Formats: sequence, C-alpha cells, structure tokens
Amino acid sequence: MCTERLHIRSAIPANALQRSVIVFCLSFPALGAEMPAETRPMNAGQSLVQFTATQDSSRATVRVHAERPVGPAVPKRLTGKFAEHLGANIYGGMCAQILVNPTFAEWWFHNGRHTPDGLPYFHDDLERISGLVRQLGERRGYPEGDREALVQSHRDGLAAGWMRVGPADQVRVSPDVAHKGGRAQRIETKGRDQGLAQWTWLPLHRTRRYEFEFLARATAETQLTLRLSDEKGKVLAEHTLEPFGTEWRKQKRSFELPAELPADRPCRLALLANGPANFVVARALLWPADQVDGSDPDVIRLLKESRLPLLRWPGGNFVSGYRWEGGVGPVDDRPTYPNWAWGGLEPNLFGTHEFIAFCRAVGCEPMICVNGGDGTPEEAARWIEYCNGPATSPMGARRAAHGHPEPFNVKHWEVGNELWGRWQVGWTTPEGYADRHRRFVAAMRAADPSIRLYACGAPVHWGSAWNLALFKSAPDLIECTTDHPLLGGQVKPDVEPLDVYRDFMAFPVTMEKLWSEMRDRMSAAGIQRPRMAITELQLFAHLDKPKDYKGPDRLSGKLVHPASQAEALYDVLYYHLALRMAPFVEFITHSATVNHGGGLRKERERVYGNPCHHAQSLFSAFNGSQPVAIEIEAATERAPLVLSDLKKAAGETLNVGAIDAVAARSPDGQSLLISIVNRKTAGALNLSLSVSGAKTAAEAAVHTLTAETPWSTNTLESPEKIKPVVAKAVVRDGRLELEIQPFSYVLVELPVQGR
Repeated sequence: MCTERLHIRSAIPANALQRSVIVFCLSFPALGAEMPAETRPMNAGQSLVQFTATQDSSRATVRVHAERPVGPAVPKRLTGKFAEHLGANIYGGMCAQILVNPTFAEWWFHNGRHTPDGLPYFHDDLERISGLVRQLGERRGYPEGDREALVQSHRDGLAAGWMRVGPADQVRVSPDVAHKGGRAQRIETKGRDQGLAQWTWLPLHRTRRYEFEFLARATAETQLTLRLSDEKGKVLAEHTLEPFGTEWRKQKRSFELPAELPADRPCRLALLANGPANFVVARALLWPADQVDGSDPDVIRLLKESRLPLLRWPGGNFVSGYRWEGGVGPVDDRPTYPNWAWGGLEPNLFGTHEFIAFCRAVGCEPMICVNGGDGTPEEAARWIEYCNGPATSPMGARRAAHGHPEPFNVKHWEVGNELWGRWQVGWTTPEGYADRHRRFVAAMRAADPSIRLYACGAPVHWGSAWNLALFKSAPDLIECTTDHPLLGGQVKPDVEPLDVYRDFMAFPVTMEKLWSEMRDRMSAAGIQRPRMAITELQLFAHLDKPKDYKGPDRLSGKLVHPASQAEALYDVLYYHLALRMAPFVEFITHSATVNHGGGLRKERERVYGNPCHHAQSLFSAFNGSQPVAIEIEAATERAPLVLSDLKKAAGETLNVGAIDAVAARSPDGQSLLISIVNRKTAGALNLSLSVSGAKTAAEAAVHTLTAETPWSTNTLESPEKIKPVVAKAVVRDGRLELEIQPFSYVLVELPVQGR
C-alpha cells in the first residue's frame, strides 16, 4: 500500500522515464476510524488515484473500481464562481441596465498606481483621459464620426459616456447637484431637438420591448422628447414626456421596436428639448422588459443551466473600499461613488438585494466578502444582521422596510480580500490582519453565530509568514482559510506558446504539494479541522513586450488566457485536486461570472460562454457524488518551467501524467462519472477505460470539450466554436475505447447497477 505524500505521488521525477513502470499513489488526510473498504469510503491509508508511468505516449489506460469508494462525498459547492464590480462584470454584464453612466457622475480614470495606503491615483492628463473616453465610445457602438463629439462633450462638462446633440454654441452643459446629493447634469438648449444622447446596443435578439426611466427637473415648465434612432437617423421609437417643472420628477416610458430592425446594429437614445430649455438630469436608465429583478436573463439562464452552486460577491479588490449601505434601499436614493479599486463608477444599481435576487434566480447559494480594508467590524456585523436578522432586529427592520421582511440567510462570509496586497485599500501586515481577523470574527459571530467564516489567507507559494501569523494568532477562530492562486506572471515574447501551456498544466501538481504542507501547518498550529477555499482562480500570465523590443515574437495572439481552452483544462485539474485533497478543499469560486477572467462574455448585449464555462458546467455533475478509486497508466509530459512561479515551486524538473482523471458515483448512485484531462500537446491519445465492481450499461455518454490549440477561444462572431459535443460509446464487458485529441476535456457518464 502506498502512503507517500500528495506532492511525491503527483510529480513524476525526471528519471521516471529511465524505468519501465513507476507507481505513485494519492492519499487522503486522516478521515477517522477505519471502515470496511468494500462498502464505505476508504480511509487515509488507501488511495483515490494510482498512477503508473509508461513509455507509450499514444496509449493510456484508466481502470475504475466502482466497488471502492474513497473519502468523503464531493463538496456540493465545489464549482462556484466569483463576481466583482470590475470593468463590465456587473454593469454591462450581470446587471441588465443598458446605458453607461446612468447617474451622470464624474468618471474616475484610474492610472493603475496606488497611494501608500492602497487608494488609487487617477489620470490627470487631458489627452490620456480623452483617449479613454474615445475608447469608451468605440466599445459602446458610437459611430466613428461621433467619437470626437463624445470627447469634446466630456471636455465641456458633460458626463462621460454621453454626447451633446446640437452645436456647442447652442447646447451648454455643466455639472449640477442631484436630488439626493452627488452629481447631476445640467443642459441648456437654445433650439428644438437639442439635448444629449448615447449610442448603445440593445438585446434585440431576445426582446423588442424596453423600459426607460428618467429623473429630472427644469427651471421652468419644459417638455422633453425621448427618441431612439438608427445609424441613418431613422426614428425607431419616440415618446413626448410630460412637462417637467421646478421640482424633481421621475417618468417612465415603455416602447417596442419593429420586428424588422436588425438585431446587430447600435441605436442612439436621445433626450431632446422641444425648444429653448434649462433642465437638470439626475438619472436616465434603460432596461430590457425581460430583465429579472434588474439582472440579465441570458446570464441567469446560462449560469442556472451550468448548475452553479455558489457565488462570491462583491469582491475582490472592490470590496476593500465598498460601503454596502449605499447599495440598499430605494434605487433612486442610492448614491454614486467612485470605484476605488478599478476606477470608473459605482452607481449602486446592483447591491445586496439585487445580488440575493440574482442568486435565487440562478439557484445558487450567496457568499459575501466584507470590507476588511477601510471597513469596521461593526459595519460587517450590521451587514450580517441586515441579511440574516429577524424583522424585529434593528437592521432586519431596515431590510423589511426595503421590502424584504424574511431574512436572506446568507451563511458564507469572507473576512476581507487580499489584504496582504499593497493595492488593497487599507492593506495590512500579517500581525495586523491577525488582529483585524479576531475583531471581525467576534463582531460577525455576535451578529449571527450560525454563519461560516473564511479568513483571508495569503497565496501559499509565497505567503507562509502571513498564513502562520494568522494560524497561530487564534486557531480556535479559524474555520477555513482562503487562497487566490493567480499564477503565471510576466512572460517574454520569445517563449514558445506551448511551453507556457505545458507549465500551466503542471501548476496544480505543485499547488497540491504546497497546500498539503499548509494543511499540516494548520494542524500543527492547533486548528482542529483544517480547511481551505479557493476563492479566486484563473490563468494569470501576461506578455512582457517592451515597446523597443526587437527579438522574436512567438507569443502575440498565442498566449493562453482565461477565455481560452487552456483555462477550461486548468480549472478541471483543480477540481481533480480538490477531490484528491478532500475534505481540505471546501470549494472553488472561479474568476469570474461575466467579462472578467473566464466564464461568460457579454458583448453588444449578447452573452456566450468561454470554454471554461462549459467545463465547469460538465464537471458540476460531480458535486455531491462519491469518489471511487481509479488506476491510470499513461506516459508523462515535461514542464519546461518557463513560468517563474512554477520554477520556484517545482525546482529544476517536473514531469506530470499525460492525462489526469478522477471518477465518482453520481449522487443518485445510478451512474459512474469519469473526468479526464488530456495534457498532451501532439497526437491523439487512445484510451482504454474499464470498470469493475458494478454492472455497466451497453452505452456511455461521452462529453468532449476540445479545441485546435490551447489558446483557441469563442468570440462574438463564433460564440460556439468551442462547446461540448456528446457522443455514444459502446461498452462491452465494462470496457470502452476512446480516442482523445490534445487539449481536450472528456466527461464520461456510464449508467451502472450494483455497488
């Protein structure tokens, strides 16, 4: 029986190829008293995966032992996701509201640098800011001729994202104050059909009905017209609003666009005065009529279909400066803040209520990360009481007044995000976080003792000082630590693209070693049940190409990234790792839902999946299943160690199996699930798969996600270029043969009887 540690079992030494057969085993941490191996999960001395290195790179064998359950069931929350107020992840992504800058706030253009306290510096160069406004117009569908008008309008005092309609000497724009404070937009016109406008795409592929909300006042009775037109100026829809007076007034209008209007063209939404006017606009929002509690129905549908179990929100770096109380209550009364992490705006259209509604529509559990940066323990405790307290409690009464008398019952709470990083608002030292953690835990548990808390751990490949300070400070307070393996770093352009891919395919092996060591350190510190959650995960390599670089450029367009096929395989390797390390890894919340990292993309109001979205959807079948023992015989792949993070962790050589696989009984016990990642970079792999310990059906369903290259991806023009394809495979005497192409993920579903 093999009892070597995980990292010894997983990493195949360089001299393995000098021997004909070498066997490595994957063992579990102690799971308690011994149990009969044939009927119950195997204990720590027994193996989930046994790997034998072979010489033949064209063939591999997987033997599944259905009669040998190993370890605990797969966590039901394993395949979670992460959402952050970053770029177009929320606004322009999950949120259904279509217009950019609907609250007419001052746009903050982050320059990527930070103050000593982690606050952002913002651009102050007018030309640079104008270039960013021009890019914003390009992304939003502004015709080329209107992009300069957009830039000039911003320079003259119009909110970013909006353009003046009419000559500059006829339409004057200036900042003003909104009904609840904050910025509003004043427009002074001298003639008819003058005002402001915005170009945008609409989800016309899905709905032709839209709802417009407008909050404004005027210096005298003023009539405005809402007009939607196409690129040729043809009017598609028009409403004359009721007159606005000197007091703030909100108006709503619905309109339906003609069926013959092409679905893939931008439209211009304009607010125009019917004559000389002086009016102030606080809000202008445009919603598709099929929005679901403020969220995009396509995003909800795709995540629901993927069986998403858990969603982490609102950050990420964003949360370290987030004021959650600005995101509850009547939407029209919520303030707009700068986005202190990423630049731009936080209009608070998507707050706690919208997040909970989104999770309920998807069918997943919510997880909230609190502001451990410039936030206080008391603020976090109020948030918990607002979500979970009865309507008779102070914050529960506030929630009830906002229309939700029943508690939200949010059970998963993370105590800060990446507070070891100097880019975090309110970053701190290892001892500083240990102190904060104690104070936050006391306040948060006092608000609701039933919640589960997740400590802010540092990345295991460098953060041992932070983690040890945390573990030793109060081991009785540590329920679960977290890690963000955002690995890869800067890569020179002369590196071979496949070498970067090979390194990423080996990364999980080194992480398994490091996390096993961390688990042991947690135990040594007195933590009774060491646990970890991976709350952010994605490929993180970046091309390091100086402007004056003259050498070979092999990586441009070929560097694997979160939207590529490589991310799909990389993520599944971490799911496999979680099964092998069970019960230490509680779940993964992958980065991210929409337009950030890998997951879904939303462009021009169309939503489609990256390859990793499909891989997560497939592997979610494992959630709640019972792992069983397997044996693998396969050749090995050598990691070239071109990624510095990997080289530091692995040493001089690292070989990994050409395939990685796990198997489990489905939650209902009626099927075997076999998950296979083909790490090979050349030539098809002929795989022989056999099952013992159960009577198999005559056919298996084989789901395959493959691509021509690991950097291949889906696009708006080809949104289903990479998607799962299901085929039937004949099973004879518990055996089937598969041919698996390089860069492929395969999920086999095989109906079985007996245990």
